[in-house]
Amino acid sequence: MSLKKEIVWRVGVIYIFMLAFAVLIVGKILYLQLIEGGKWKEQAQNLTLKDITIESNRGDILAEDGRLLASSVPYYEIRMDTRSTGMDDKIFNSKIDSLSLKLSKLFKDKSARQYKAEIITARKNGERFFLIKRRVNYNQLKELKQFPLFRLGQYKGGFIAIQTNLRIQPHVSLASRTIGYTTQGEGGNVVGIEGAYDQELKGVEGVRLMQRINGNIWMPVHDGNEVEPKDGMDVVTTIDVDIQDVAENALLKQLIRHEAHHGTAVLMEVSTGDIKAIVNLERNSKGQYIESYNYAIGESRAPGSTFKLASIIALLEDGYVDLDDTINTGKGEVLYYDKKITDTKKGGHGVITVKEVFEISS
Repeated sequence: MSLKKEIVWRVGVIYIFMLAFAVLIVGKILYLQLIEGGKWKEQAQNLTLKDITIESNRGDILAEDGRLLASSVPYYEIRMDTRSTGMDDKIFNSKIDSLSLKLSKLFKDKSARQYKAEIITARKNGERFFLIKRRVNYNQLKELKQFPLFRLGQYKGGFIAIQTNLRIQPHVSLASRTIGYTTQGEGGNVVGIEGAYDQELKGVEGVRLMQRINGNIWMPVHDGNEVEPKDGMDVVTTIDVDIQDVAENALLKQLIRHEAHHGTAVLMEVSTGDIKAIVNLERNSKGQYIESYNYAIGESRAPGSTFKLASIIALLEDGYVDLDDTINTGKGEVLYYDKKITDTKKGGHGVITVKEVFEISS
């Protein structure tokens, strides 16, 4: 074989090899684009975008007259996208002084110079989720929305507000165990009225699209939510706040007097069966009486004393006995069919008055 033919043959082999390699690359690209394109796009999107749940406004729990027993108060975390797409240097530089001054006057925690320096530094560092202030109330939020830069919204002004709801009980400890509270455990919300009516109170959660940025931080993609949350319903109870207060103070006085570990009181309106007050007080390790357990419904006791009271009331009202009438309780043992009933004192109390029967629970 001549040198020329050998060169042509070698060049041809290399050419065919490179052509085959190029075909393989193009084929792989087409395969990824056409066959697996959807799969990889979805994975890429999952790495940079996600939907987060937006908590709905939980319904209120009300006393019978409409007074609040439990309510959700919205608070906001204010952040700033210092590199938002619509905020150029001209807009930023013309508004940063007035924005810093407004922030300083509203929160009174830093000087205008400090706010300005921190925001400028954040912008230089390319921070897109810079924290301005936590625990901002609704009235402050309304003011912030009118501040220079912030009034332009998220894209031109970098303004981001994230809502969280704080559950409060305006009457603090009053009927607190009956009202209950929300928990995040596997068992869900199971305490008090909050737990019993959780489905009605919590409403429907919303959805907001978030994007991951540098620093593994997630920030909202849009100003609004993809799905707006739906507020929960209110629950109106039969609790009378004034009666509840009187009952709690009366029980507390007796618990202190007798140095009791715990006590409970339930007041019912006889004509309707409505429960007007439920009080549960237990002494803690510090000697303070608090509502930590609902003894009214969570603990069972023999109802004998309750039956005795109802029986004596009926006897007194129908005129069969007077309080000073005497009764021979014998030696403290009575046989009912094949059951022996014993008195509260071994050997019995002998002859005692009706009043004493109730006092010593004979």
